Amino acid sequence: MEIAIVMAAGMGTRLRPVTEATPKPLLQVAGSPMIETIIRGLLYRGVETIYIVTGYLKEQFAYLPRKYKAVTLLHNPDFSCANNISSLYYACDVMNQAEGFICEADLYVADGRIFAAKLQESCYFGTWLEAATDDWVLDLDADGYIARIGRGGCRCFAMAGISYFKRAEMQRLAELIRRAYEEDGQTALFWDEVVNQNLSQLKLRVHSVQKEQIVEVDTVEEWQQANAAFSRGAINEWM
Repeated sequence: MEIAIVMAAGMGTRLRPVTEATPKPLLQVAGSPMIETIIRGLLYRGVETIYIVTGYLKEQFAYLPRKYKAVTLLHNPDFSCANNISSLYYACDVMNQAEGFICEADLYVADGRIFAAKLQESCYFGTWLEAATDDWVLDLDADGYIARIGRGGCRCFAMAGISYFKRAEMQRLAELIRRAYEEDGQTALFWDEVVNQNLSQLKLRVHSVQKEQIVEVDTVEEWQQANAAFSRGAINEWM
């Protein structure tokens, strides 16, 4: 059994004014809400239960469980005062159920077949970068395991917004998230920073994907570029 947790609670402030009335994951790219391209990819793999963690404008996500039987909604009441560690905190109980995916919700998945890969170890999906970037990257050690998750790098993997944890490591991650949130009060952290702080306990590889298969949308310009790059209905080409 596999599950997926899709974090969709954020306010999408970098996409304002577009997100003043619509949560970022429900913005359409190529005629499809971004979050639905993630759901379809997960269903293509056969994921049985998809937990979507909502917060900002949560009522707009209510149609998803009706449209997709695999979807269950969870609520993050701290979405406006804490970072995305809070979304995983409110999913800790379900993280103990099974192995599976943790996904950002601001992704347009142009090729849902990326979810069908045989994943033998816990991993982050990443796209290879030759040029320097200030965005989130994954550095590897000599054995090919992730040695750093952080901002800025060159000739490295850029985070693609999807990760996969085997059951033991998913349970360990839930414990680490709960401890950081409750005991240490680190509510301002990105959840990936918790992973970075505990890479000695979480052995992670990179699963390489291509830039044209998945696009992360953070700004109005990136949203416009994604709509221009993908033709309407392109999501159906792989189904």
